[in-house]
Amino acid sequence: MQTFKTSKGKENILSRIRKELNDASTSIPFPEAEKSGAPLYAWPIEDMEETFVSAFAKLGGKFVFCENELELMQNILLLKESRGWDDMLCADPRLLKLFQNNKINEIIAADARLESAEVCITGCELLVARTGSIMVSSRLNLGRMSSVYFPVHIVFAYANQIVADIDDAFVAMRKKYGTDLPSMLNLTTGPSRTADIEKTLVVGVHGPAEIFCFYINADL
Repeated sequence: MQTFKTSKGKENILSRIRKELNDASTSIPFPEAEKSGAPLYAWPIEDMEETFVSAFAKLGGKFVFCENELELMQNILLLKESRGWDDMLCADPRLLKLFQNNKINEIIAADARLESAEVCITGCELLVARTGSIMVSSRLNLGRMSSVYFPVHIVFAYANQIVADIDDAFVAMRKKYGTDLPSMLNLTTGPSRTADIEKTLVVGVHGPAEIFCFYINADL
């Protein structure tokens, strides 16, 4: 193996750098974090809904509270009328059946071929309170497409689908699916946005420009 000699001047410089690095030790921001076992972020468990709403709104999400599924359908129809949306898709079979059973035919089944649609309604796996994120997976119908493709994404969730933090979300997913986890887990945190071009914030480039969360105050 070929070896390379370092000049005396270069070696002197490197020696001084090593010495300075050894002498100037950087303090650990949270030295007791690993020892204590306590979570870095903590709040009363009863405040999870309020924490999610606050974080979700700060990120540009729009939150709608619903007492039950009937109010959910009414609020979605009101939103459709106020925005003047023509094509509104629903990727969740259970919610679509509720619309059909109530003779609401303005909302149709989501199909990957309906690429011109403006809005898609989906369920979700979980809501993450601290980050205001929505977790979706490939196990949901059109789970890979519906949450990133259409200009407006409407998500509905139930009271027992909210968890405190991302760690809790993965624990819940393992409990639900065991070792057969979905091949894709995605945390959606607010509408799509980027500032890559001239550091100007642009919304809706890589995904939905608007995200709504309709929260049903009942367990799934």
